Amino acid sequence: MSGWTVKRFWKTAEAIDVPGGFGIALDGRKVRTPAKAELIVPTRALAEAIAGEWGAQEGAVDPGQMPLTRAANSAIDKVIPLFDAVVGEVAGYGATDLLCYRALEPAELIRRQAQGWDPLVFWAAAVLKAPLNVTSGVIPVDQPDASLLRLRGMVAAMSPFELTALHDLVAITGSLLLGLAVTQGNLTGEEAWDLSRIDEDWQISQWGEDEEAAEMAARKRLALLDSCRFHQLATAQG
Repeated sequence: MSGWTVKRFWKTAEAIDVPGGFGIALDGRKVRTPAKAELIVPTRALAEAIAGEWGAQEGAVDPGQMPLTRAANSAIDKVIPLFDAVVGEVAGYGATDLLCYRALEPAELIRRQAQGWDPLVFWAAAVLKAPLNVTSGVIPVDQPDASLLRLRGMVAAMSPFELTALHDLVAITGSLLLGLAVTQGNLTGEEAWDLSRIDEDWQISQWGEDEEAAEMAARKRLALLDSCRFHQLATAQG
């Protein structure tokens, strides 16, 4: 995102009404994406939160401290023009969903996976009408074509901003089911993170935690929570 890194030159950042949604203005000048498109988001709540990110910058703008702005840029510059490709990438996780691959041993890890993941697999079958097969080990298991089509349809029905959030949720957790459960309000971001980490947390309980791995996990957790917040603000009512 270095293409839009600048030093602060504005006094005020505010959300504004624009045709097609809500924009962000810096001293009255509309913010644009790295691709020079006008930054227009679907809700005032999201626009106000993005304006808050710009308002909090001091000196050189730090994109790393502006996750909502970066996500909105991605939605406009990448997801909208490549919508079908992004749908395919996200929906593709349904064929190899993390929750469908269980440990062969030990018994305690098998129990933890079943306790955490079975309710989501049952939810997919009963509520999403997309039953998935569960296997033990790493050998790929085929999933019902009808279920994969059903899941793809749900992904394709999302707006570009919703899809942007789902993309990151799924990529971080390795699970389309976890991502959909978050976007539908069935799980919080923290719950989805914990469920995605059952295998890793088991290993840590047995062998201890590597400092570098812990730092990487912390960054991923924050990114997941940022994606949850982006989705909530992009779909806020009123």
